[in-house]
Amino acid sequence: MSTVFHPTIAALSPPPLSHHPPLPPPHSSLSLSPSKPKTPLSFSTSLPTQPLLTSPPPPTPNASSLFSHLLSLLRLSARHADADLARAVHAAILKRENDTHLGNALLSTYLKLLLVPEASKVFESLPSPNLVSFTALVSGFAKSGREQQAVELFCRMRRSGIEPNEYSFVAILTACIRVFDIELGLQVHGLAAKRGCLDCVYVSNALMSLYGKCGCLGYALKVFDEMPHRDVASWNTVMAGLVNEVMYDEVFELFCEMVRRDGCDFVDHITLSTVLTACSGGGDFLEGQEVHAYAVKTGLEGDLSVGNALIELYAECGSVKDVDTLFERMPARDAVTWTEMITAYMDFGLVEMAVEMFDQMPERNCFSYNALLAGFCRNGEGLRALDLFVKMVEEGLELTEFTLSSVVGACGLLMDCKSSEQIHGFAIKFGFDSNACIGSALLYMYTRCNRMGDAMKLFHQWPTVQEKSIVLTSIICGYARNGQLDEAISIFHRYQSEGIMVMDEVASTSLLALCGTIGYHELGKQIHSHAIKFGFLAYIGVGNATISMYTKCWNMDEGLKIFRMMPTHDIVSWNVLLAGYLLHRQGDAALAVWENMEKTGIKPDNITFILIISAHRHTNSNSVDSCRNLFLSMKAVYGIQPNSEHFASFVGVLGYWGLLDEAEDIIRKMPFQPGISVWRALLDSCRIRMNTTVGNRVVKRILAMEPKDPSSYILVSNLYSSSGRWHCSEMVRDDMREKGFRKHPGRSWFIYNNKIHPFYARDKSHPQEKDIYSGLEILIVECMKAGYVPDTSVVLHEVEEHQKKDFLYYHSAKLAATYGLLTNKPGQPIRIVKNILICADCHTFLKFMSIVTKRAIHVRDASGFHYILNGQCSCKDYW
Repeated sequence: MSTVFHPTIAALSPPPLSHHPPLPPPHSSLSLSPSKPKTPLSFSTSLPTQPLLTSPPPPTPNASSLFSHLLSLLRLSARHADADLARAVHAAILKRENDTHLGNALLSTYLKLLLVPEASKVFESLPSPNLVSFTALVSGFAKSGREQQAVELFCRMRRSGIEPNEYSFVAILTACIRVFDIELGLQVHGLAAKRGCLDCVYVSNALMSLYGKCGCLGYALKVFDEMPHRDVASWNTVMAGLVNEVMYDEVFELFCEMVRRDGCDFVDHITLSTVLTACSGGGDFLEGQEVHAYAVKTGLEGDLSVGNALIELYAECGSVKDVDTLFERMPARDAVTWTEMITAYMDFGLVEMAVEMFDQMPERNCFSYNALLAGFCRNGEGLRALDLFVKMVEEGLELTEFTLSSVVGACGLLMDCKSSEQIHGFAIKFGFDSNACIGSALLYMYTRCNRMGDAMKLFHQWPTVQEKSIVLTSIICGYARNGQLDEAISIFHRYQSEGIMVMDEVASTSLLALCGTIGYHELGKQIHSHAIKFGFLAYIGVGNATISMYTKCWNMDEGLKIFRMMPTHDIVSWNVLLAGYLLHRQGDAALAVWENMEKTGIKPDNITFILIISAHRHTNSNSVDSCRNLFLSMKAVYGIQPNSEHFASFVGVLGYWGLLDEAEDIIRKMPFQPGISVWRALLDSCRIRMNTTVGNRVVKRILAMEPKDPSSYILVSNLYSSSGRWHCSEMVRDDMREKGFRKHPGRSWFIYNNKIHPFYARDKSHPQEKDIYSGLEILIVECMKAGYVPDTSVVLHEVEEHQKKDFLYYHSAKLAATYGLLTNKPGQPIRIVKNILICADCHTFLKFMSIVTKRAIHVRDASGFHYILNGQCSCKDYW
């Protein structure tokens, strides 16, 4: 880093760090990374609260008792925060001759009483302010938000010929720290080195704090290494800097070195809080437990900040039981404690327990409200998030950018255009619309609400090319999410060719996920090659996205290969691999992965159990007993309380194996009110087992729980249609149209020649529409000769039988498969993707199509992969 001299401090001589290299090398065992967003950890530097008053006493040998009495009164006024007494003493001093010693004492008293303007007036009245006078006021200015005045006064002191001491350097560095002024800090560093003040622990601590907060960790580490003596604040400051740079492993190493050098007595509560934060951030549970044991040994476990850090650790790496135990044992709690408990429960998916904790809080602040709001969003509770936001507004609570970002995200979850417009208007009214975080959230909300035109307007308004590159990923994924696949790929190619789309590790991760979602194998392989070329596979997130992409693009073997090549795995890596096997309906392989995962010691999370429970649907033999045992052991063995999603997975397994009565019984005995996902799992089982009796009961439950959900309207409409009540069905659909609800349309697509070819039912928009329809009609005839009989029962419309057949013949999956047959080279499998479950008739048709064309047909629908060959499907006709 080159030195840039501060314009107002030309008096500071020689270039700073003259005896150091331009960029100090990092700690020998550490590798520096680019600057990261700072964590809310504060640096502890143990700076003295006030400079020491070292000016000599009055020269008169027989000083009057009045002089001593005035000093005593000033000390008394500071001790009791009595400003009136200080002003009275000030009046008495004015009647005496100007005395620098008394003036400094009065100035110091005013600063302790936070009366900075009065202190400044006292300073200006001094005929000959000395080092103590200057240092005291510089410190006062720095600590009261008057950093520029502090700098100007320090320069004035230098111009007057007074040389700074250790306390002066700490005072001016405090100003630099508060405004992140690295340029001035570098010059102060050089001057302190020239004056020989770097041996003072306070000065070095202040320098490390400045460098740590400004992202110059290399400088901080060099100062630390060259310190002849260190106090506990020195270690704490450098460890906090490492946490800010997400160098969590190095924090633990430094902590161990600290204990070896200086012993247990040297560690304080700030040390342990910082190290526990690093363990939480790095997911290092075993190391965190060691620090916990150390806290117990040293008697610091009962400290409030240590207790809060322990809750954060066990919420991240432990179980609900661990967190509850810590909370109950804490001798004292503050708002941070309660807020962390709310966050922990939300992270565990225990929404009602989080709400109960919030209601029990002795005092709530905006942080606790924000924690609850964000938790609702993370758990898909968009309506509750909006209700809470309205309550916050009504109660006049402080609304931060985090608040607005969360509520905008809630609107995105609900995909409600009207609410999204209101929230955007609210953000504009309160001046939040120019905030980058809220802008990103608004863009995400637009894409979720299918307002892509508004999203593109916001994109074009973005101020810098670099930021445009970041939000482009959201735009592309938004188009894909709304079924506009061609637009997504077109925008990607366009802005990449223009140099606006920068393919860094974040963009690579998102675009790999997009390729997996749409089944774009060729583009996914290109992005994978790009990631290898630029070393992005070193980032575990890119590796995980690559595994997911291949498993979703019909290439489970390549996904497994990437997994094995990764140097390290986190819980996401294992979950992605499990999800891949689940998509391919390879339950036995998923269970084998689960066994290997347990051997590694990686702690499973909620998603792991959802996946591994669901895997029991796809084993080669009925494994219900194994699934029961796993489900029952979740809390006892793994410390994870089953939530609605776990119950939904278990109910789905029972229903898949035909145990609908047991599934209903499990729901009745749930320890909490079953969520909508549980009832939908049972309804899906009724569909597979064609049990309309139970299915009708479940539909009514779902309608009662989510009357405003568009999918609920579709359920009741289909229920009426299946029972022949066509008039009632049409009334429901009319009601949907009036309320602005729309059904997510079924769509299938085939990728050919680097282009996505999408099809809806009876779609005639394709340029080769005539060839496709002619080919499909020939295929239908040939399949009928082979035994295909259209299943008109899946047509839930009141029309004649021949019209029902017309509806069936031109479903999107049939159109996409026909186009694939027309364009694919002989011998290549036809691979199509469908955004919803494939209907029974299309499934049957494709099986016959595989017979008459002698081609493999691979379909990925909402349930997973269907590998169809010679009239047989890998799903065994249960999906």
